[in-house]
Amino acid sequence: MRLSVEGITKSYRRGSVVLNELNLNLEPGVAGLLGPNGAGKTTLMKILATVLRPSTGAVLWKGVNVVDQPQSLRRTLGYLPQSFGIYPHLTAVDFLRYMASVKLLVGRAAHSRIEELLSVLNLADVKDRPLSQYSGGMRQRLGIAVALLNDPEVLILDEPTVGLDPQERAQLRNLISDLSASKIVLYSTHVVSDLEAVASQIVVLKEGRLCRAAPPQELLEELTGKVWEGQLANDETARLRADWLVSSLVRNKHESRLRVISATRPWSTAAATAPSLEDVYLSITSVHQ
Repeated sequence: MRLSVEGITKSYRRGSVVLNELNLNLEPGVAGLLGPNGAGKTTLMKILATVLRPSTGAVLWKGVNVVDQPQSLRRTLGYLPQSFGIYPHLTAVDFLRYMASVKLLVGRAAHSRIEELLSVLNLADVKDRPLSQYSGGMRQRLGIAVALLNDPEVLILDEPTVGLDPQERAQLRNLISDLSASKIVLYSTHVVSDLEAVASQIVVLKEGRLCRAAPPQELLEELTGKVWEGQLANDETARLRADWLVSSLVRNKHESRLRVISATRPWSTAAATAPSLEDVYLSITSVHQ
């Protein structure tokens, strides 16, 4: 089972190029999609979800080009966009029944699947409440339920943890981890830590181009010995900071504690430390590189 992107380009009449000759292979597991604002992440996901056509290139699902035959993928696709519409007067159960019928899921199969998802996503206690009374986090969980209704083989999630509290985010990560054994999951986020425990591949876009696509462990190993921590006087920090790629900085009255990405020891008392995925992301996308 593979979803392949072959030479995808997306440009608009005014000449702006959003995606530029993108090639990518996705297989079962979680592919964490990262990139600065404007990198082309949402455009890529819309193309893969058959919502948007590329200007050139192909998207192959089990050997079929879904640009020309979108139904071949839509039958087994789950998609959560950044924003989605609801009917505020409906309850969660009624809304999910409606969305299930759109996906040609009816009868006992629909009822069983809806009850299962309401339980998994902690919405069972509020399933009969009008959606107008739902919080942002509850609506987001409802959107995830919609994406999972047809038990998709390909699941595309655009910022799925927006509006979720830390406990809900952890529960969602566990759910995605369980699903990824048999599904292709493309998971876009600005919260790099959400991918630490679940991603089998990290995909980084910048200015419409693919920078890296590799297992997280491979990317972390490449940065081993290049991440440093330590303290410096505030005046030294201000003077030298422009020359370093600073991953984090905590300032107190007289000193600052810094985490720096550098091929060599940045100052004499800096100590090497284990890299994180956030360090990896910064090292790939930073203007220092």
